[in-house]
Amino acid sequence: MSKVSKTVAVLGAGTMGSGIATVMARAGHRTILYDVDEGNLKRGIDTVHGFFDKSVKLGKLDATTAQAAKDALTGSTTLTDLAPCDVVVEAVFEDLQLKKDTFGRLDEIVSERTLFHTNTSTLSVTGIASGSRRPERVVGTHYCNPAPLMKLVEVADGRHTADWAHKATVAFLDSLGKTGVATQDRPGFIVNRFLIPWENSCIRALEAGLGTKESIDAAVLGGLGHPMGPFRLLDIVGMDIHQQVATRLYEQLRDPRFFPPPMVERMVAAGDLGRKTGRGFYTYDDTRLFGS
Repeated sequence: MSKVSKTVAVLGAGTMGSGIATVMARAGHRTILYDVDEGNLKRGIDTVHGFFDKSVKLGKLDATTAQAAKDALTGSTTLTDLAPCDVVVEAVFEDLQLKKDTFGRLDEIVSERTLFHTNTSTLSVTGIASGSRRPERVVGTHYCNPAPLMKLVEVADGRHTADWAHKATVAFLDSLGKTGVATQDRPGFIVNRFLIPWENSCIRALEAGLGTKESIDAAVLGGLGHPMGPFRLLDIVGMDIHQQVATRLYEQLRDPRFFPPPMVERMVAAGDLGRKTGRGFYTYDDTRLFGS
């Protein structure tokens, strides 16, 4: 795949979907953000537009480029609108049957050469690909969160992924300015195998009174050189998402390091999910997921 403009779709207008759509539109691709819920779709588009507006305000993007990126984005709740797409990125709820059914429905709509990408990090790429009559075109592409800011994308082939699909995927990620890292089709891939136990350890340290959220975040930034502290990152990811990912990995790996600490359940129950609800570990006046 060359760097010429493609028509791409992102399925799911949540945190990851809107972040990935931001990446696509910023790279100059004609981007369709799809969601079955009109309200979710509107929030997702507002999130993407908000990112570009904030980028202009901070001097990271000129107004003309930002407007072109916003113009490249459209929204839809109709799956057949995805017919002209060269690439479809699935970022719907982490449910195997839902993902399989989605790709099965798309088989009837898009071209036989359309790439199917799944952003899963806890489910089997091979299992998801089995929902399509053409599993050879399905590739796992796990974007690190927040997708507009992180360059890394994990690339995992399913059992039947074709060489042409893998190569086309790597070229497409290059057109986005992303760095692809190959990994095996295993629960958590590379990043979440490390990240989830580490985030859980940070939460347990906070529960134990080892430090405050501010001091632990500062220690990670200053001592480990991370670009963002664990609690700021968790507020962007969303505590509900962290709970879901951690629980699914624990169920598959049975490693207690993956089991979410009690604080996670309490925060989810209270609705303190992070930036998207205005309150998580920190409080926010600006609830845009990629704001400062």
